[in-house]
Amino acid sequence: MRLYAVFAGTVQGVGFRYFVRNIAKEMGVKGYVRNLPDGTVEVVAEGDEQTLRDFLKAIEQGPPLAEVTDIRYQFEDKEGGFTDFEILY
Repeated sequence: MRLYAVFAGTVQGVGFRYFVRNIAKEMGVKGYVRNLPDGTVEVVAEGDEQTLRDFLKAIEQGPPLAEVTDIRYQFEDKEGGFTDFEILY
């Protein structure tokens, strides 16, 4: 299963991507996180449904300096063959 999420608020320049990557690695989630040009952060993650729901809950507040004001997300029944979780630049 795949989780696609976009986080808005103070999410760039506050360690959000590193925070997400560290939790993903702890939970065994594969995929990526990246900043988008509009100031949001995109997360694409793959794993079983319960792990992805737990992952989303774990990252929804972000690190201490972040202020998440909105999260848009959806679950999809597809997988892209990610081998790790990485930060894209």
